Amino acid sequence: MKKLVLAALLLTAPALAAPLKTTASAEPTWKKSEAELAERLKTPGANARAKNVILIVGDGMGISTITAARIYEAQKKARAAGGTYPGFEGGEENLLSFERLPNRALVKTYNTNAQVPDSAGTASAMTNGAKTRIGVLGINPGQGPQTCATPAEFPTPLARLARDRGMGVGIVTTTRVTHATPAAMYAHAPSRDWEGADRDYGAEARKSGCPDIASQLIAFPGGMDVVLGGGLSKFRPRADEKGAGRDDGRDLIAEWQKANPKGSFVAAAPEFRALDPRSKTPVIGLFNASHLDFAVDADRQKEPSLAELATFAVRKLQSRPGNKGYVLMIEGGKIDHGHHLSNAYRALDETAELSEAVAQVLKLVDLKDTLVLVTADHSHVFTMAGYPPRGNDILGLIRPLPGGEGGGKTDEAGNSLDQKGRTMPTLGYANGPAEVRVGSRVLNSDKASTDPDFLQPKTFQTASESHGGEDVALFAGGPGSALASGTIEQSTIFHIMAHALGWE
Repeated sequence: MKKLVLAALLLTAPALAAPLKTTASAEPTWKKSEAELAERLKTPGANARAKNVILIVGDGMGISTITAARIYEAQKKARAAGGTYPGFEGGEENLLSFERLPNRALVKTYNTNAQVPDSAGTASAMTNGAKTRIGVLGINPGQGPQTCATPAEFPTPLARLARDRGMGVGIVTTTRVTHATPAAMYAHAPSRDWEGADRDYGAEARKSGCPDIASQLIAFPGGMDVVLGGGLSKFRPRADEKGAGRDDGRDLIAEWQKANPKGSFVAAAPEFRALDPRSKTPVIGLFNASHLDFAVDADRQKEPSLAELATFAVRKLQSRPGNKGYVLMIEGGKIDHGHHLSNAYRALDETAELSEAVAQVLKLVDLKDTLVLVTADHSHVFTMAGYPPRGNDILGLIRPLPGGEGGGKTDEAGNSLDQKGRTMPTLGYANGPAEVRVGSRVLNSDKASTDPDFLQPKTFQTASESHGGEDVALFAGGPGSALASGTIEQSTIFHIMAHALGWE
């Protein structure tokens, strides 16, 4: 009887025989992450094995973003319900869907050469198991363009490790699928900007011989099961001299379709919604020439929502033949873009969109066999301050608490004034632009603070708001999630996933 049970377990478990082989294992941060993992292996549940892993990244989703977004989400639902939202007095009691996962840790995000990181270095840490420099993708800290001549020396990224073990692999993002965070799953690039053979990967840089990121995605060994997001211009030839697109004449989508004659390529929401996720053939969906639009600006007849994309990818990977499990990355990338504009409305709305996507994913998966990790690559210089009362509109102006903190001068509407006589919103930034454009819309600080196009005040005016360097949160549920505890290096997230999948 014991032999039969063992045989059944072996048939359903991930492949355990193939040890990790990657050049990243010689890096100091790899060894530090191994030590952090070892410290946690005696935790109850730490050695539970997962069949599947879903890594969900809220790009730029720092702690202050999570706090403000949970209030924003509740207040948005209350407005939609006519002003009442049972159980939530003002929104502060709310929890985003992923905050209900049982385990959590704080994550240190610095790059090997930068106190405040970027998405390329941080995503590489999570998908390669060791930290690296700012601005590079899937390469070790000491490597540069010359390593493209000997690609076997690059570290092996998460998607390749999974595919080599016969697992399904997928990517979902609201950015270009060649952008820093999703690209870290599969690509190696001395510069995150080398996304396509276009103006951002110039002639001088191409002398390195490094393939652009889009071509690496199409050439991914074994192919991806599902890729959904934006960035079509990185795959298609330039239509004219002024337009975006590849200048090498290659049509990577046509090349992919030739190699996958039964595969499906879609570029609009109706075509996507007509697909059957149970189909056994691969899918690429690219719904914008560049990044997808912010949810508040999007035309849902052209672009599906993040929740639609995420649930389709999960269903597709669940139906993949072979029953060997899967690894999926889901990125809410536009949170970061809203923050870079210093536009809290769009940043928080995108966080609520991610929360909805996670809620839908959690309905589809079984946490008995699927490890779900939700985290951020980095934070932003985003603040929530000023003693507003409970229930105050999170996007609104600060009003003083009766007889409490934050007293002082007010305007006729009862809003608190600073020492220069200016009203103050609850949300602000340490730096950012004075005015920006989103499509045909002009965003600035002249509008009401609750206007979607309002830019928060900032201490310093810069062309783009910057990342923050503080720790971010990791939320975890499922087999191996007990390893998410304390304060860890960002590269340890990779080791948590690898351990749960039995890749020692």
